[in-house]
Amino acid sequence: MGYVAVKGGTQAIEESIKRLKYERLKKGLVLDCHEIESGMRCLIDQVMSESSLYSETLAAISIKQAEGSPEEAVFLLRAYRSTLPRKHYSRTVHSEDMLVERRISASFKEIPGGQILGAAYDYTHRLIDFDLIMETDEDAINWVREFNKESVVHSEKADLANLPKVLDYLRAEGLIPACAKDDSDPDDVTKESVQFPTSRSERLQILTSGQTGAVTSLGYAALRSFGALHPNVGELRIGNLPVYVDNPFNEHIENEEGECDENKDKREDKDAYYIGEIKVTEVETLFPTSAQQGNGQRVIEFGLGYGICFGQNETKAIAMSILDRCLEIGGTEYPTHNEEFVLLHIDSVESTGFISHLKLPHYVTFQSELDSVRRSRKEGREINEN
Repeated sequence: MGYVAVKGGTQAIEESIKRLKYERLKKGLVLDCHEIESGMRCLIDQVMSESSLYSETLAAISIKQAEGSPEEAVFLLRAYRSTLPRKHYSRTVHSEDMLVERRISASFKEIPGGQILGAAYDYTHRLIDFDLIMETDEDAINWVREFNKESVVHSEKADLANLPKVLDYLRAEGLIPACAKDDSDPDDVTKESVQFPTSRSERLQILTSGQTGAVTSLGYAALRSFGALHPNVGELRIGNLPVYVDNPFNEHIENEEGECDENKDKREDKDAYYIGEIKVTEVETLFPTSAQQGNGQRVIEFGLGYGICFGQNETKAIAMSILDRCLEIGGTEYPTHNEEFVLLHIDSVESTGFISHLKLPHYVTFQSELDSVRRSRKEGREINEN
């Protein structure tokens, strides 16, 4: 349950809202939404991921309105998302179709297609660059122009589309158990309340929209002590995935023509509409585990953890894959393996709203508690006197 409203004096509330706007504008500068969109890439990606709404423009507006507060921006974007009609469902997106920008494996030195470092802070010195104070738009334009010239030369040598999945080679060796095919519709946590125990589709939805800090903290806890898991990143890839929707008139055509299933599938492949692409971070992590064979002998194989989220969100995606594995194992021995504990405490809007509601009036409840304290002390004094 989220706490969002408070009753009070209308004039006082209006003055509070005015003061809020004053704090945003008092230095006489207005942030341009296009500048936020181009210069705060990581914050944009975080807000989109936690809001479960992919729109860089809307994320930039919410960040401006929230004065850079991620939780407030997510609150605004989630509220807006709840007003949008759901007109279509996209076709299943296959990560093998990703146009890769960054692709690494911490488990293998050499991988088919090569390691692609891409854009990451991992290789920087983490020293403040004071030259950025004097950076101008002209400097940016000139630097990008030179970079694009170099990129044209390198891009001709590399094929970044349809790169093979690293873990497919382990599956071919039988080191990773094959996943059972499941074509059933996923459960949708935005339309139905979560009921425990959850399905994996529900868990993945909640994890991918979880607060970045909360998901990271619980993933870190699982590494440090609660179950002491230590995964290896089999593959981390970042890139753009194409999104398609089926022709909405297909069902009408089928009813009129009475086509067989085979022709229907062919027509759907032909009539699917490309509506755009989304940037995602996908992580597959490997966990050593033991399994029992038919002869009763135990062998070592690898379990799999999966993480995916909007934008470039590497730490969150890795932590998500750790928690995915923890929840697949299940159990109540460790909080990181307890789905109720994890899933009910990582939501940004729920956690922020519940904690923030403590600022709102609690006059009646506190007075009741205060009366109880006074009464108990009075009774205690009377007993001592007697």
